[in-house]
Amino acid sequence: MTKYVFITGGVVSSLGKGITAASIGRLLINRGLSIRMVKVDPYLNIDPGTMSPYQHGEVYVTEDGAETDLDLGHYERYTGQPTSQKSNITAGRVYWEVLQKERRGDFLGGTVQMIPHISNEIKRQIRSLEEEEPDVVLVELGGTVGDIEGLIFLEALRQLGLEVGRENSLFLHLTYVPFIHAAQEVKTKPTQQSVAKLREIGIIPHVLVCRTEVDLNEEVMTKLALFCNVPRECVLMERDVEHSIYEVPLMLAEQGLDEIILNHFRVARPTKRLTDWERLIQVIRQPEGHVRIGVTGKYSELQDAYKSIYEALDHGAFAAGYAVDLVKIAAEDFEEDEDSLTILDSLDGILVPGGFGSRGVEGKIRAVRYARENGIPFLGICLGLQCAVIEYARHVCGLPEAHTTEFGDETPDPVICLMEEQKSVKNMGGTMRLGACPCRITKGTRTHAAYGREKVSERHRHRYEVNNDYRESLEKGGLTLSGINTELDLVEMVELEDHPWFVATQAHPEFKSQPIRPHPLFRDFIAAAIEYGRATKA
Repeated sequence: MTKYVFITGGVVSSLGKGITAASIGRLLINRGLSIRMVKVDPYLNIDPGTMSPYQHGEVYVTEDGAETDLDLGHYERYTGQPTSQKSNITAGRVYWEVLQKERRGDFLGGTVQMIPHISNEIKRQIRSLEEEEPDVVLVELGGTVGDIEGLIFLEALRQLGLEVGRENSLFLHLTYVPFIHAAQEVKTKPTQQSVAKLREIGIIPHVLVCRTEVDLNEEVMTKLALFCNVPRECVLMERDVEHSIYEVPLMLAEQGLDEIILNHFRVARPTKRLTDWERLIQVIRQPEGHVRIGVTGKYSELQDAYKSIYEALDHGAFAAGYAVDLVKIAAEDFEEDEDSLTILDSLDGILVPGGFGSRGVEGKIRAVRYARENGIPFLGICLGLQCAVIEYARHVCGLPEAHTTEFGDETPDPVICLMEEQKSVKNMGGTMRLGACPCRITKGTRTHAAYGREKVSERHRHRYEVNNDYRESLEKGGLTLSGINTELDLVEMVELEDHPWFVATQAHPEFKSQPIRPHPLFRDFIAAAIEYGRATKA
């Protein structure tokens, strides 16, 4: 029977439940178990696809085209396991399904209630992952205990734990243990209150993971065990890591969390060291050097807006034994003061990411031009590719008013235009080109050298594409169209031959990068940036 690990959070948000959940997944895979992971979000949106990065951060995209919470990115990066449409459940999706059933008459005129109808739908969506026959399903509940919108989800998890039985369900509570600097004391009361709220609902945690800034001594750990009704050996510490979030699996393994879970489920599996993870952490702690990468984006001030891109850059650097010194640059700064472009001289590589809305677009285009003309390694992602095409059309192909119809309807040269199938779309949510799409790579290109094969598949999230009417002009001007979607006859990747490294893709390769398996484009971009940095400093 499928086992369940339910992960809840208390006291405050942003504790890192997603990283903790992903780390547990990594530990269980290391012990030979198959897993699936699901993030449950109590907000009423159907998905985060129409939510602002200022509120939600990055929208992660799965292979099958789901727009999901960014924690699914952590799940895939840490575990290497695929996520899907089933892996992100929101209150909006749950209520939508129940109300559609009510409209169809599925409830035969009965009163539709939170319990059992909503709680049953939550359980149904979670248990749909059992169809894939994993050994363990890890369920992370977003928000904190006590949030009014999360109460029905906690009730559903309580019911599900009861249905599958104690031997098949484990509740893990991640909680904050604050250190009061003025008093130089650790306080356990917030955690006690958080656990008390869980117990009111009928959930008694089996494992308590304590997020903390300082080491917790034995007296504190024993006190937490006593007042939270958790065995002392199941009270673990998750202190702020010194170098990287990728240290968390090792931290939890050292305290035997995987063994605690296996013992609870009465599953015997041989002990295995996280050898590949240990090698990774060794590189992170003692890099051979540093490479300076600038990300010129619209949301440069938001840590989570480009989460997967920042992680993929790190992965590319790990492959070379290096660390990334990240420089976040607001693209609109280049629109207000063109002289500010000189900051790019201090970089070893420039990345222009995706985004929506016109703010900062001209600044991105100027950054692309600076990288092209000054031979600085460049990687463009999604809108970054479109900016590269616009810039090349304007300044090399003799089309000074070239633009995208997304931001310039009046342009005489729409080198970027709305995809044909998007022209009739009215609704915003879930209607873009989403998920994995095939691409054929031209042999002899840098892109082909990176992938090492001709046929690849990458994930997408966009509505606009390179206008096929301008492909001939762009190629005559010297732009190599190195990747083509042969099914839709669309340009997926472009590059320049007479440049140290200049590649752009319409896709989002960052979604498929992992710390121990970096994406080839990020790996080769970082390698080129390292080489460029060595040459310019020689």
